[in-house]
Amino acid sequence: MGRYTGPVVKLSRREGVNLVESDKVQKYLDRRPYAPGQHGQRRKGRASDYSVRLREKQKLIRIYGMGEKQFSNLFAEASNTPGVTGTVFLQLLESRLDNVVFRLGIASTRRQARQFVGHGHILVNGKRVDIPSYRVKPGDEIRVSDKSKSLGQIVENVELAKKRKSSPWLSFNPDDMSGQYLRLPAREDLALPINENFIIEYYSR
Repeated sequence: MGRYTGPVVKLSRREGVNLVESDKVQKYLDRRPYAPGQHGQRRKGRASDYSVRLREKQKLIRIYGMGEKQFSNLFAEASNTPGVTGTVFLQLLESRLDNVVFRLGIASTRRQARQFVGHGHILVNGKRVDIPSYRVKPGDEIRVSDKSKSLGQIVENVELAKKRKSSPWLSFNPDDMSGQYLRLPAREDLALPINENFIIEYYSR
């Protein structure tokens, strides 16, 4: 199954949460807090334990815009890494370059961040990296390439980023369009609408 490229609002309504952390999508959800389609407002029956865990997994896959195989491989890595599996898994997801570009405010969504990375607009420690899943490490510098600093969409995003509170595990200089991955985020840093224990239980079934 390939990566979903359809309307993100539809997916957010299906899952009942703002999957792209966008104010525009949140306003839409506030107006229509029910699933899409003609039967979306009908009352649902009680979901099975398996269904609850499956939906939680799908929710997290869609938040980070990943494919199933890549997602499950990352979970397997987290399971074999010392520490709390759920927290380690989220830290691995947050360390993806496309996510870091989004968190810094260079891109307005993770989907857009993947495009910026894939088109070569992003440098890591001074070298162009065009792989969205590239693992960023604490201490790494992430910046917009000099040739891309004048791109209208990037300029607009960075201007908006100046008005937002930055993530505590990142630093960003909007004037220079550069930032640094300071540390791995703690679980309490991540305001994700996710119960990662359900995902652990899903893969442990």
